[in-house]
Formats: sequence, structure tokens, C-alpha cells
Amino acid sequence: MGTNMGLVFFPAFDWAISPTHPEREERLLYTKDQLFEEGVLDFPQIREYKAEPASPKDVARAHFCVPDVSAQATEAHLIAAGATLVLARALCQGEIDRGFALVRPPGHHAMRVAHGNRGFCNINNEAIMVEYLRRHYGFRRLAIVDTDVHHGDGTQDIYYNDPDVLYISFHQDGRTLYPGSGFPEEVGGPAAGGYTLNVPLPPGTTDEGIHFVLDEFILPVLEEFSPELVINSAGQDNHYTDPLANMAFSAQGYARLNEKLKPHLAVLEGGYAIETALPYVNLGIILAMAGLDYSWVREPDYPRGGLSEPAGIRPYLKELVERLWSLWRRRGSIMDGSFRREGDFYRRSRSIYYDTDQIREYQEERVRHCSGCPGYTLLSSRARRPGREEVAIYAVSIPWQACPRCQDEAREEYDRAVSSPGAHRYLYLQDKPRDTYLCFDARTGVETPC
Repeated sequence: MGTNMGLVFFPAFDWAISPTHPEREERLLYTKDQLFEEGVLDFPQIREYKAEPASPKDVARAHFCVPDVSAQATEAHLIAAGATLVLARALCQGEIDRGFALVRPPGHHAMRVAHGNRGFCNINNEAIMVEYLRRHYGFRRLAIVDTDVHHGDGTQDIYYNDPDVLYISFHQDGRTLYPGSGFPEEVGGPAAGGYTLNVPLPPGTTDEGIHFVLDEFILPVLEEFSPELVINSAGQDNHYTDPLANMAFSAQGYARLNEKLKPHLAVLEGGYAIETALPYVNLGIILAMAGLDYSWVREPDYPRGGLSEPAGIRPYLKELVERLWSLWRRRGSIMDGSFRREGDFYRRSRSIYYDTDQIREYQEERVRHCSGCPGYTLLSSRARRPGREEVAIYAVSIPWQACPRCQDEAREEYDRAVSSPGAHRYLYLQDKPRDTYLCFDARTGVETPC
């Protein structure tokens, strides 16, 4: 009979970066046609759900949207994020065993501070879902495996200092593809070193190479971490026909990956071979997650002899896996080298580029050192969009694990910043223990819920 499986489709007909942009509604329409043709939706264990919009508060648990959620998230963004919450709720209420949200716009490049669109993403669907699961269903320890060909720098950013979220991303090497990040030394912040694991793969890596990494590293690490839930940040652009990347994964490779990974929830990210890949890849994933036979799923143009992996990739992958095991074994005693200790805080500065909206952001991050909890985070961000004035914000983030002392300190810091905002136009409080999210406009003197 297979596994009870939930699906939700949201093609977002009314949202597009441009009419001819590769991130458009046909990405999902061809998949749905394929599922109808194959009669997949007739299986009794596969149930389709309707999408519902996420609330601004759902978004604020994961983001500081500048100046507010409505400025960064259109109705389409809220429905795409809300679709993941529909499946999360169905899972937690026992209606399904697994679920796949086939939605757009995607989200895994959206970081904690959101000034605009980068990598086709405004808000992070997976992070909004994780925070919803934590707040409403008490989950704490989760793993996100990002299978998109692009490094999920947004999801990494949101959970960089959270030791209870294991984030693993395998992707085409950032030296050859957007966003240019996702290297092994990006291991996590001061309180979560080793809980971010990046697996940069050489262009041309095939099913064989990706499954080598999966079998020899990702699956054993997941077993050791023992998460309550596993989430697949499901990008389909590792496919050999994808026009935006250079990998050689197949529909069968994706299906076997999900059969082994057994994600409780999957959320669609990228994948831009609209006719030649997405219908077959998504079909294979759905069948595999539902425990149904997928052995017959083949792309019409798949080479009879399979795809050949370039020489040199396997030795590289063996060395990479050894290095990653070394990092994992030292988790808790390592951290990203860009942080520097300054008194009671760890500090780092960085520049962030929004390729879609051409925004340049400069951000300073300070993480409170605490022996009893992951500490709270202070963010100072300045961003400029072409032709507009610079916007400066200051944000205080209190994680759900924060100890009473850190909670009090962080709330006092927000009050202090509101009373003396300096050059910051907007000040934010993300108080997860109290589930309270505030925005103060220093120009008007008005504080509102985010």
C-alpha cells in the first residue's frame, strides 16, 4: 500500500520576476500534468491539500523583513510559505506520514534580514516551516538536507548559530556557481560549530558520485544526530539538463536519494529544466516518498548507457568526505573562522549581494557568548537599492533556547536601542521564547507587531 503522502501545489500564476524568467509557473504545471497522466493522484495513499497563506507572524519567526513583512512578501510568497505549514500540520496531526510542497516562489536564499529578492527568493519557506513546527508542535531537533544545486546560503544563515538544527547542503562548487558560497570551512557560528556541513561537488558529478556522498557521509551523520524530523530542501537543478547549472543527476538518482533519506517533509526549491527534468524528477520523488515503485520513471532523452562521471571526481569526493567527517567529529569545539571574540561577544562583518534586486548590504553580527545557552544575536545592517536612500536597521534575536539571563539582557538591549536609535531607521525584536516580534520606526516613533 505504501506510505500516506500529502501533496500541495501552488504554481503562483500571479507572481514572476519577468515573463520569460526561468523561475515561472510552468515549473509546476508540467509536473502536475505528468502526475495526472500517470494516475498518481488516484492512489488512495496520496492526498492533495489546498494551500493557505502564512501569517506575518509566521514569517517574523524566521526573518527581519525591512521595513515589514508586507514589503518583502507578496500574497504569492505568503501562500507558498503557508502551503508548507498545511503539510506540517497534516503530518503532526497524523493525517500523513510524509509530505511534499510543490510551491513557488522558492526560498532557500532568503536570509534572516530580508531587504529584497536574492536568488529568486524573498522569504525562506523551510525556515518558516521549522519555526512553525517548533512553536506549535514542540519540535526542537531537526535536520535540513538541501539537495538544490545552489548552496542554500539563506537557510544556512538563519540556523548558523543553532545547534539543534543540522543543516547539510550538497551543491555544485561555489567557485563555479551562484551564490559563490557553501565551502567546508563554513561550519556554523560560536554555539553551533560543526552543525552546518557543506559538500561542494565538482561540475559533472553524476548519480554515482552524489550517492557516494549520501551513503558515506550524509546518512551516517543523520543517524548520529538523530533528528526528530528530516526536511528535504528539494532543488531539482542538479539534473543533467538543467540550463542554469552543470551537474549530471537523473530522475532515478533523485528518487533513490529520497528513498534512502526518507524525509518527513520536502519543499521544492530550484529546478529550471521545465519540460525535460521537473516532470520526471518530481514524479520519481513523490513515488519514492510514498513507498511506490519508481523503477519505470525515465527521462525520454536519458542515455542508454547512463551518464559518465569525469575522471578525478571520485578521488576528490573521497578526500572531501574524510575532511567533512573530521569536522563533524569536532562539532561543538569548532566555529566559522570569520567570528572574533570581543569581550562577551563574538563578532563578524560581511557584505551580502542581492543579485535579483541589485541591493548591496553590509552587516555586522554579534553573538552573545554564554555557557548556558546559544546566546542572543545582535544585527546591524545597512542596505542600498539602486536609486534609493540607504536603509539602516538594528535587530535583536532571542532564540527559543536562550537562558533567562540572556533573555533579560537581549530585551534590555532592544529597549536601549529604541530609546537611542542613532542612525538606525528601524529596530526589531525577535523574541522567540515569548513568541513576540516587534518593529520600531525611529522616524515616526511608532512600534508595531511585525
